Amino acid sequence: MYVTGLVTALRAEASCVSSMSIPFNEMMQINDHAVLWLSGMGAEAARTAAEGLLRQGVTALASYGVAGALDPRLKPGDLVLPGAIIHSADQLPVNMTWRDRLQRLLPTDITVINGVMTDSAVPVTDENAKMDLARFTGACAVDMESGAIAAVAAKAGIPFVAVRAIVDPVQFSPPQALLSAVYPDGGVNPLRLMALLLKRSVHLRALMQMGIGMHAARKTLSRVIQSAGVGLDSQETDRSVA
Repeated sequence: MYVTGLVTALRAEASCVSSMSIPFNEMMQINDHAVLWLSGMGAEAARTAAEGLLRQGVTALASYGVAGALDPRLKPGDLVLPGAIIHSADQLPVNMTWRDRLQRLLPTDITVINGVMTDSAVPVTDENAKMDLARFTGACAVDMESGAIAAVAAKAGIPFVAVRAIVDPVQFSPPQALLSAVYPDGGVNPLRLMALLLKRSVHLRALMQMGIGMHAARKTLSRVIQSAGVGLDSQETDRSVA
C-alpha cells in the first residue's frame, strides 16, 4: 500500500489538510493513503517528524505549507513546486514524476513556480537578507523545514515533493520581534502579542498584512488538497527518488 506522509510546521497549514482536531508532534491518520504530522517550526522538528513517519511505514514524504518569496515577482498565494531543495550546501532531489503529475491536476488560475527552493536555519525577516539569500543560492523561495524532510527522504530512497504557497513577498517580512510571541506550532501568545503592540515593537498594520498573506497562502494550499487529494496523488509515483 502506498502511504504519503505530509509534514507541516504550522497548525494553520495542517488545517488545510484536515478539519479534524490535529495533535501536535505525532502522526495523524487522514485516510488509507495519507498521514499527517504537525511538527512545529524548524529543521530539527521537521526531521523528527519525517523520521517518525518513516518508522510508521510511509512510502513517500511531502513538505506542505508556506514559504517566503526570494523572487520579487512572487506574491502571496503563488504556489512553489520546486525541482530541488538546497539544504546545507547540498541540492536534494524532488521526484519529478510526482511533482509534474501534481502540477497537472491543479486549477489553471493558480500561479505555479518551479525552480529551486532553499532552506534557512532561522526565519528570514529582512528584505536585504532575502535578496542576499536569493543571490547566493539562486532560489526563488525559502522555508525552514523542506530541506530536512528532503534529506530524510533521500537517505531512505523514497519519493519527496515540496508544496509551498508564498505567504510573504520579498518586500515584506514578519517583524523579528513577533517571533517571541509565537508558539512552536505557529499559534500566538495573546498577552505577549498585546505587550509587543503596546511597546510598538510590532505594528497593527504589519499584523494585518501578515493575515492577508496567510489567507492567500492557505486558500492555495486548500485548493491543492481539493484538486489532488490528501495523498497529493502519489499512489502511482515511480518509487525511485528522482
